[in-house]
Amino acid sequence: MQLTVQDSRTAQLLFTPAALLSYVSAFTTLEPGDVISTGTPGGVGGSMTPPVFLRAGQVVQATVEGVGTCRNLCVTSC
Repeated sequence: MQLTVQDSRTAQLLFTPAALLSYVSAFTTLEPGDVISTGTPGGVGGSMTPPVFLRAGQVVQATVEGVGTCRNLCVTSC
């Protein structure tokens, strides 16, 4: 079963992508290929009823249109 908890676009962020880049570049040097992961404005699983959190075996997926998709498997820590 695939559960989509967050699904949104950068147009809905509180700060524009340009403003985020400006802020981050004020305290770190950005290199080609760097990714700034902001989450989504759609909310978080902790505020759902009942709360929903990542579990081992689930996949977190982030897509940038025209660039591609990054998929990360959630695993248990040692």
